[in-house]
Amino acid sequence: MRLRHAAAGLLLALVLGAPPVPPASVATEPDSAFGAYWHDGKAELDGYRYTLTRYGQKRRGQAVAVYVTEPFSRAKNVKVDNPARNPGDTFDVLKLNLVRDFQTGIYDYNTMTSLFVRSDTFDPVKVSFSSTEWCGNVYEELRLTPALVDQKLSSYFEDESAVRSVPRPKGGLLEEELFVRLRGLNGDYLRAGESRTVPFLPSAFRRRLTHQPLLWTSARIERLAATPSVVVPAGRFSARVYSVAIANGSEGLFFIETAYPHRIVRWDWKSAAASPSSRAGGNASPGARSGLSADSNDSGELAGSDRLEYWKLHNVGDERYLARLGLRPGVATPGAR
Repeated sequence: MRLRHAAAGLLLALVLGAPPVPPASVATEPDSAFGAYWHDGKAELDGYRYTLTRYGQKRRGQAVAVYVTEPFSRAKNVKVDNPARNPGDTFDVLKLNLVRDFQTGIYDYNTMTSLFVRSDTFDPVKVSFSSTEWCGNVYEELRLTPALVDQKLSSYFEDESAVRSVPRPKGGLLEEELFVRLRGLNGDYLRAGESRTVPFLPSAFRRRLTHQPLLWTSARIERLAATPSVVVPAGRFSARVYSVAIANGSEGLFFIETAYPHRIVRWDWKSAAASPSSRAGGNASPGARSGLSADSNDSGELAGSDRLEYWKLHNVGDERYLARLGLRPGVATPGAR
């Protein structure tokens, strides 16, 4: 199944017909680890055409990935406003805010994952996740130490809120890390043709949509030998391809542009096997589902990219910058007028 999925993905990647669109900005490989590219005072903004399976049906929306470096406090586990005040408590992180917005019938979902990794090692130190839809709010925070993953979960579902800790296995990988690790910002994660099997923690986003507990499994990650030409709304890119197969779960393909900064051109998750739980409604009680169902599978195609000081672009009229990311204000709903 995994090989068929990979082959199908590669075949789609070779489809011709979209005119090449140059990236919004061009960068060369940095001379040193991480390089000045990521400390230029701007954020990388990547907009995606987004598709998700929810309640057994395909949904379309928008997604944006925001990558930015910032100072981080060891003691407070948050961004530092003034690093000079306590430099011994501060270290540099790369933050990824991955926003997914999509419609489900009459109501919409607004979700965001925030991943904080050390800029020198890309080791994760914190993950937070929020989901807002018409049934209610959910917020989850994971704090990571070398030995533990500490979870705080606040949910509108009865008996689901919890504070717990699970051991952190050596070499374990969080699903959220794939959006940083596979980019190879400071060296390739794998060489072409290589593979490895790692302890794997499904993402907060995946666990939310499937109502699964915090539980480690395993995943096989492989970098394919081919570097196909991938056509997406943002243009045509030469890409490295990684496949990720979660044990008894979903299979994903990640297409990473070969040129620096190695943006994620496309990702695509599919179910290894159909699960009856994928047709369950959103108000099913926790534990009513088993396995990693199709309801958690999503995909994104790069629609546009830029480096901007987006936090300054909050005035009326600044919505025009969304066009650079291939996005428009609000969630794009097919058929809406």
